[in-house]
Amino acid sequence: MNETPSRRRSRGVSMADVAALAGVSSQTVSRVSTGHPGVVESTRRQVLDAMRELGYRPNSAARALKSGEFRTLGVILFTLATTGNSRTVEAIAAQAAQEGYAITLIPVAVPTQDGVLGAFTRLGELAVDGVIVIMEVHLLDAVELQLPPGVQVVVVDSDAGDRYPVVDTDQADGARQAVRHLLELGHDTVWHVTGPEESYSSERRTQAWREVLSDAGRPIPPIERGDWSAASGYQAGLRLAARPECTAIFAANDQMALGVLRALQENGRRVPQDVSVVGFDDLPESASYLPPLTTVHQDFAEVGRRCVQGLLSQIRDDRGEPGTVLVPTTLVARASTAPPSS
Repeated sequence: MNETPSRRRSRGVSMADVAALAGVSSQTVSRVSTGHPGVVESTRRQVLDAMRELGYRPNSAARALKSGEFRTLGVILFTLATTGNSRTVEAIAAQAAQEGYAITLIPVAVPTQDGVLGAFTRLGELAVDGVIVIMEVHLLDAVELQLPPGVQVVVVDSDAGDRYPVVDTDQADGARQAVRHLLELGHDTVWHVTGPEESYSSERRTQAWREVLSDAGRPIPPIERGDWSAASGYQAGLRLAARPECTAIFAANDQMALGVLRALQENGRRVPQDVSVVGFDDLPESASYLPPLTTVHQDFAEVGRRCVQGLLSQIRDDRGEPGTVLVPTTLVARASTAPPSS
């Protein structure tokens, strides 16, 4: 007596069941399930139809035991709330999919040493071939990370290139371009709205801002501290709007720049006639700010591509060399900057 599809589902569907229904070999079913290119399209459709009818799902664990690969990459991060993190994860997922890999997100709820160690403990229990660590705060220095045996790692947004392979955008050069742009327009100095104190990106941008002003022999104003949000940029902008000597502002990201623009407008300081403003990130919305925002473009897609390809290269070679790969940044000049009014 032949079994119905529902009866097969009740006992679990095997590759042999799919092969029998599709009239092909189990080897052909295996090739279709792994995306192997050497299958005739009509046969591929026949096998996929059989899989759908039977409710068959390829056994990834069994494939991993056979091939030694899980085809999955882990991503450890603290938050998806920041623009840089969310766009980096999006780029990593897109590149991983192109390479035939899935990603597993491993969030760290609290950015503490215990939180980081807990994430790596979880990593050891998950079926991943390698891990990408998006470290926005300085915990790599303070934590003795124990990677599971055989798992390779790439770190994003960190200064840990002496110990790990690191991929990052060129934070310092982007900030230098922003500050030099404002000085070349004729502004005496540039005020700075920085990000959180614990952020590596924020630290690098602030350091570059200070170095450019120092090298040019210009006054270095006190920084205004923000937290990446538009609300914190607004509060900083209110304080800067009250300073008539402030004619140029470099905000460490576009969201804080948006808050600065609102604060200046509400206090009668015109942009760019009275105050020029530059952001950082080049959000898709930044061209629609009022006025359109001059900003530093970060190529998140390229960061994601290099992370995944670098990690896969390590996995295939079974080793990873420390060092930092920097993805160039580009200043995008728009209508929020102009020479200072006389």
